[in-house]
Amino acid sequence: MLRNLFSFIVLLSLLGDAMAQQPQPNVTVNSRLTAANTRFGFKLFDQLAKSDAGKNIFVSPSSVAFTLAMIYNGASGETQQGMATALELQGMSLPEINQANAALRTMLVSADPKVQLNIANSLWARKGLVFKPEFMKRNQEFYAAEISDLDFAAPSAPQTINNWVNQKTNGKINKIVDRIPGDAVLYLLNAIYFKGVWTAPFDKTKIKDGQFTLLSGAKKKIPLMSQNGRFQYYENAKFQAISLPYGAGRMSMYVFLPAKNSNLKTFQAELSATNFESWTSQLRSTEGNIVLPRFKLEYEIVLNNTLKALGVEAAFDPQRANFGEMYAKSSSANVFIGEVKHKTFVEVNEEGTEAAAVTSGGMKATSFVPPFKMAVDHPFFCAIRDNQTGTILFMGSIVEP
Repeated sequence: MLRNLFSFIVLLSLLGDAMAQQPQPNVTVNSRLTAANTRFGFKLFDQLAKSDAGKNIFVSPSSVAFTLAMIYNGASGETQQGMATALELQGMSLPEINQANAALRTMLVSADPKVQLNIANSLWARKGLVFKPEFMKRNQEFYAAEISDLDFAAPSAPQTINNWVNQKTNGKINKIVDRIPGDAVLYLLNAIYFKGVWTAPFDKTKIKDGQFTLLSGAKKKIPLMSQNGRFQYYENAKFQAISLPYGAGRMSMYVFLPAKNSNLKTFQAELSATNFESWTSQLRSTEGNIVLPRFKLEYEIVLNNTLKALGVEAAFDPQRANFGEMYAKSSSANVFIGEVKHKTFVEVNEEGTEAAAVTSGGMKATSFVPPFKMAVDHPFFCAIRDNQTGTILFMGSIVEP
């Protein structure tokens, strides 16, 4: 009897090649959802920062949120309540959540004609099993999910799923499924495809080798990019912060560099959705110099324990999980989440940023501000956000470029 909802649940988010986009549609994004997504994202990161302390971390909270929202459409009772708590969705009805996610997806994919951002979803169901038409219809209607029946026993089944992953990530991630366990009944994949070119690219001729101080105090030789100009910038006694825009400026990378007398752990202890919004609201146009490392890294983690810590416990329990809105009543299988995997890739260079994640968002100066110098030469935190909706696409701590 099949009881495992996902041997792996795959959430996929990625950054890729620039493509033509349609004009911004006339849609309104639900601020309750974007605020909930931001709170969830920082809770997720906080858990990972504790479990993976001292390591590079790079995640896509938007990808995780989109995929869990699709799963949420099949949950009931305690399972649904736990997921709502983790996702900060209390007080929002399922229709409101789905409509808000559909509007957010439409808004994001057409945010900036100079920045590419595609979002794709798919559901791969074991051939022969019957899932509720309402569950499938909602995921098709609100998440534009591609629905496929797949013979999981066929030797080619893993490659079929991996081919979809490879295509949607533009080759950045070509494999997520090694084998399909006998008790797996459904895979969900979410893909966010983005490539951002800096509004003001760094000059290749100014790239020089420099020293990056690791957490241990050791020095590592890495290429450093440098640029002078006016930037949205803020600093206090604890850190420096800068916004580096992509394309027309709708999306940016935010870099937070702890002060020399502080460290990344201390900074992360104060990192929250509320503080992030407060700090970014204090950015002001300031003349200065930014030195940023070129870096490229991959990150992979199983999110089961992280999500359980956030309240998604019943969904992973074979006895307690209630996904009665997902499968037909005639089915005697008790489905549950088996494993949630998250795998990311990011590369930052003089042209811009490219990333992929598989888990399947004018001022007038009244006083003179002296020029700043920000040399990102020790562990730092960064986030890529859509500045209009506040949606955080990626966030991470870079301890060793």
